[in-house]
Amino acid sequence: MKSKLLSIFSYIESGLIERTVPVRLSLLAALSGEHLLLLGPPGTAKSEMARKLCHAFSDIHYFERLLTRFSVPEELFGPLSIKALEEDRYHRLTKSYLPDASIAFIDEIFKANSAILNSLLTLLNEREFDNGSVRVTTPLISVIAASNELPEDEGLDALYDRFLFRYQLSPVSDESFDALLELNSEPEIDASKLDKLTTKDIDAVQCGSASIKLDPTAHAIFQKLRSFLADKSIYISDRRWRKALKILQVSAYTNNRNTIDKWDCLLLSHLMWQSPEQFDELTNWFTEELNLDICASAKRIEKLLLVWEQQLFDDTQKHTHKTNIHGEKIYITPQGETTTQHEQVSLAERDGEVLFLSPPDQQDRTNNGLGYTLCELEDMFFDDKYKQTHLDGRWVDVQNYINNTQNRLVNRVEFEALVDDYYFTQEYVVNQQAELSDIYNDVVALCINYSELQIQLESVETDNIWLSSGFVKTAYCKINNMLPQLIDYQQRLQSLLNMNRSLKIKKKIHDVEL
Repeated sequence: MKSKLLSIFSYIESGLIERTVPVRLSLLAALSGEHLLLLGPPGTAKSEMARKLCHAFSDIHYFERLLTRFSVPEELFGPLSIKALEEDRYHRLTKSYLPDASIAFIDEIFKANSAILNSLLTLLNEREFDNGSVRVTTPLISVIAASNELPEDEGLDALYDRFLFRYQLSPVSDESFDALLELNSEPEIDASKLDKLTTKDIDAVQCGSASIKLDPTAHAIFQKLRSFLADKSIYISDRRWRKALKILQVSAYTNNRNTIDKWDCLLLSHLMWQSPEQFDELTNWFTEELNLDICASAKRIEKLLLVWEQQLFDDTQKHTHKTNIHGEKIYITPQGETTTQHEQVSLAERDGEVLFLSPPDQQDRTNNGLGYTLCELEDMFFDDKYKQTHLDGRWVDVQNYINNTQNRLVNRVEFEALVDDYYFTQEYVVNQQAELSDIYNDVVALCINYSELQIQLESVETDNIWLSSGFVKTAYCKINNMLPQLIDYQQRLQSLLNMNRSLKIKKKIHDVEL
């Protein structure tokens, strides 16, 4: 069965771009005897998927119809029999119409009016059709319905609920646009050579899957998901929960397993939303529940790492400034001599001429460190006749200006501090090491966890025919891309631990710190 389904997937997906998930949901819905609702704009291959799904089955009838506000029951259920009316009987000629179909595609399903609605509900749910006074069983396997938008009329809620599977389609992404343009260059798979499904296959799948149970992890997910949906005020009926379980049973059975595992439960994200926005909430919930959010883990570790790298850098740069016996700080001159002065100040000269600062109203009094000679000072800032300039509300002549030593340009040479190693308390170093070790061990555990998840997701991508794209593929790609970054964080944390071990500790002799 599994190999047959894989060949059917190849056929239906051929000629369709970025439609792997809805294609597989459509076939899973058919095998489970359920219906699929596709939401999305026109031109997104909704009807094409339905037609190809029909070709996956042998000896069945296909029905397709676009509903409008003016659609009448005859369009779906067939015209009234004139002969029957002559005999005072109400009877429809259903051959080649929906009651005669096994696979059907109904576009703009929510345009259904009250004249159509009741018969359609019975047909979808019970697979029966009231033809006059007789209720007949129909061969309906699955209906794929499409709509551009969700129903606004509360009278359509029952119809909306009949579609267990729901999927929102979008136009092809920019990344796949070139593939879309080149579609006609690829040869299509011949449906006549396909190993097709039969109604007996469907019966066998449903019968064989009925006894499959949830494993403990899957059972826990059901319980937690129910609480989550209740907290979000998303109402899920008992009937939908039962049907959802049936879907997962079929999933496990067709993947040759005798229990439902946690990965099968990912299909619930397509069954448990009422509005498309809730689908994102469900996928986020599964991401957290299955510990797949490697991006959040990496972001958390990165924040801690940056803080600790700055802290250890600061610690390794710490030194003790040496002092003399009087407690004065000691510096060393460029000539290698020690002094208690922190700098050497000398008057600046240029070619033997004394240099001055410009008046205080200038933005840069030093002239970019070049200063001004007396001639330059007079020419630029003092008047020619009296050799005066206006400062702080009074006139100052140039002689008084240059006699003020504060107006002289000086050269400053800062001396290097004479330092010794900084000694930390043992408690500080030990506590720091303990915190770093905890973070390091956390990252090691994360690397192991995500490595194992990477292997599991790769296995699911390969072995689970219903989950080989979509959520699983996205999660795998994220882990594959981010895991090297976590490994790099682990190495950086190891370097920080080494830096911590290099910090010097105060020694104690007889409880007295030295």
